[in-house]
Amino acid sequence: MPRSDARPVVVERVEGRRGLVRFLAVPDALYRDDPNWIKPLDFERREHLNPAKNPFLSRITMALFIARRGDRDVGRISAQVNHAHLERYGDATGHFGFFETEDDPQVAAALVRAAESWLRAQGLRRIAGPFDPSINDSCGLLVEGFERPPSIMMGHHRPWYATRLEELGFRKEKDLYCYWFDFERPLPAEAETLLARARRSARLTVRAIDMRRYVDEIRTICDIFNDAWSENWGFLPFREEEALYLARTIRPLVRAQDFAIAEVDGTPAAMVVVLPNLNLAIRDLKGRLLPWGWAKLLWRLKVRGIPEWRLPLLGVRKAFQRGPLGAALALAVLDHIRRAHADQGIRGVELSWILEDNRRVQAIIELSGARRYKTYRIYAKDIG
Repeated sequence: MPRSDARPVVVERVEGRRGLVRFLAVPDALYRDDPNWIKPLDFERREHLNPAKNPFLSRITMALFIARRGDRDVGRISAQVNHAHLERYGDATGHFGFFETEDDPQVAAALVRAAESWLRAQGLRRIAGPFDPSINDSCGLLVEGFERPPSIMMGHHRPWYATRLEELGFRKEKDLYCYWFDFERPLPAEAETLLARARRSARLTVRAIDMRRYVDEIRTICDIFNDAWSENWGFLPFREEEALYLARTIRPLVRAQDFAIAEVDGTPAAMVVVLPNLNLAIRDLKGRLLPWGWAKLLWRLKVRGIPEWRLPLLGVRKAFQRGPLGAALALAVLDHIRRAHADQGIRGVELSWILEDNRRVQAIIELSGARRYKTYRIYAKDIG
């Protein structure tokens, strides 16, 4: 039930390190009774919002806001101008993100008003989100699948968030689907038939990456991604500095077999990347690595292992997407990952996210036997 509190809601602009610490702490109380929420690591969130550390922020101008009632912080929101988005799409759309609120229409309204007012002052006429803070980061509001905790780099929200936004005039812009790919179930017969045909082809080969050429291999993966996704809704390409940052960020978590590149006649044509679902290893650390959280995390990653993973990147170059070869390439990299991890106690991976209208990719994923189990939603409204 929505809260009833007569005290006024005050929205403050976040300033400085102390303000950022407050901003990052807002969800702690909001999710205290939610067993599926996992607090992110504090240091990682601080770096994520530090333009000096995160090159994805170099083309984003952002304001952070906290809603306070009395002496309690009761919500938060960001408003951002993504200059790369505006240059590519020219749609006068600003973004919001990091949206959290008590189940109180007054709090949600105050936060949204602050974000909209700031974006209008930047000359923008629409608002869309959530993007935390861009489409190449965590994005979308969870609207289906609250009974499962989030995978790494995916959000978790309270069921009333969507209601509060819709009350304020937001409407669905796009849904993002998540699928569960069960490694413990055999592939369907149709998928096995297609894969068997692909394996007999001398043109198609699949390999793990060469860790001695790690940075160059990450560049190849990002190049395939930029080509494969270039016509998708909301697409923003990875730039060189972003690819290198991504390579450094995930390097401690990955091995060669966590990547697959499919080649056609020796040319890289498709790729896939999987990451251990770090959330399973940090859920009891309460965001802290000190004093002993780092040792627990290291043991869980390197010794015990993590039984569930996430597949955030899968792409087939546009030249190969249509027809049976495109399906074979996507299935081949998926199957390579499945077989490479079959003896490591991994139950399966979340494939996320896939656009609701990308039926070609959905059909391939469903051909593999994966099932849809979560939905995130991008909302938008006019503010001009």
